[in-house]
Amino acid sequence: MPTNEKLTTTVSTKGQVILPKAIRQQRHWEAGTQLVVENTPEGVLLTAAPLFPRTRPKDVFGSLGHAGPPKTLEEMKAGVSAEAKRRHARNRY
Repeated sequence: MPTNEKLTTTVSTKGQVILPKAIRQQRHWEAGTQLVVENTPEGVLLTAAPLFPRTRPKDVFGSLGHAGPPKTLEEMKAGVSAEAKRRHARNRY
């Protein structure tokens, strides 16, 4: 669907609006997708609601269990690097 194509819809007596199928497909908005509705000077803005609430590190710190001694920064960097190399090698073919 071209981005400059104008589509129209109608507000029902219940205040419901049907989004055109082409837009729903382009945005991957399936039935049940929650949308954030924002009133802006240009009109109404619809955006997909985040799947998870925003969290801060202090909100989740310690939520995953770990057995054994803590890892050093060097060990963590080596682990991240090894995984990145493994994924890169797997996705090359």
